[in-house]
Amino acid sequence: MDVTAALFEAVSTAPTAETANENAAEPAQTLTEEVADMLLQRKSLSPQAKKQFGLFRDPFENDIEQASDLFMTPDARAVREHLWAIARHGSGFLAIVGESGAGKTTLVDELKDRIWREGAPVILIEPSVRRMEDNDKKGRTLKSGDIEEAIIYSLDSTASPKRSAEARARQVSSMLEHSARSKNSHVILIEEAHSLPTPTLKHLKRFLEIKAGFSRLLGVILIGQTELKTKLSGQSLEVREVVQRCELVELPPLDAHLEGYLRFKFDRVGADPAAIFEPDAMDAIRARLIFSKRDSKARETISLMYPLMVNNLVTAALNQAAALGFDKLSADLIREV
Repeated sequence: MDVTAALFEAVSTAPTAETANENAAEPAQTLTEEVADMLLQRKSLSPQAKKQFGLFRDPFENDIEQASDLFMTPDARAVREHLWAIARHGSGFLAIVGESGAGKTTLVDELKDRIWREGAPVILIEPSVRRMEDNDKKGRTLKSGDIEEAIIYSLDSTASPKRSAEARARQVSSMLEHSARSKNSHVILIEEAHSLPTPTLKHLKRFLEIKAGFSRLLGVILIGQTELKTKLSGQSLEVREVVQRCELVELPPLDAHLEGYLRFKFDRVGADPAAIFEPDAMDAIRARLIFSKRDSKARETISLMYPLMVNNLVTAALNQAAALGFDKLSADLIREV
């Protein structure tokens, strides 16, 4: 399923969507495919807009170069520390889900950067997901044997995986125990985890059960779009044991943190948000990113106020304002983007 289709299949359950809509300048709109495409396509600030608004750097382009460039909501900060705890201790099972542009990859990048900066003895095991699909008709499924090979290569790049499944399993356990004696922790990190097939999800529980005495030798972190939430919903009896052990966290939209997010982004490039946004612009941005979606039972209000969508909407508004010769972003202009 492509990203645009995912927006129609998955609905954010964050209760803040309705709260944000209370102050919106317009009623919720119906989400269309054209609108979804517009919000997801990354946009760049035009030279004319940079000149018009005194933006010598694009506030949303290459915007994260170090940890201090990260805007952290309380929810994101909690997820960040949870990731760190699993990585540092090498135990636990966490799935992070969110829409495209919600900040999942940014959190993973921050985790890797933190491990490097602090010199933490953490070995991240990242099986290749380049061609991964959830069935072999669409692509190549990631199997438990692939994860075992990734563990072996991560612990010793010169090692050769054993041929038989039994020998390879024993090899993995032995190598993890040896590495743990050197005070290393180990975490399997799988991005695009919404494309994991059900059998592999079930097998992840068995990786969690690899121990040396009482000490667990592996943690597991899954990163995926909201289809992963459906797979781990508990409705499928096939994955019930996984659901019981996996903590699932959904990244919510910015909603109440919209003003803080934009202030942070523009302050970072030396721009004053008050000189760029009219007072009514924030409510207009909210209104443009709050939508309604009718399912078979009722109409639901959803928020797509995720960083990527906000970035694209504001960038498009800045470009249009510059083209029209406007000095600030007004609610009327944002409504027309």
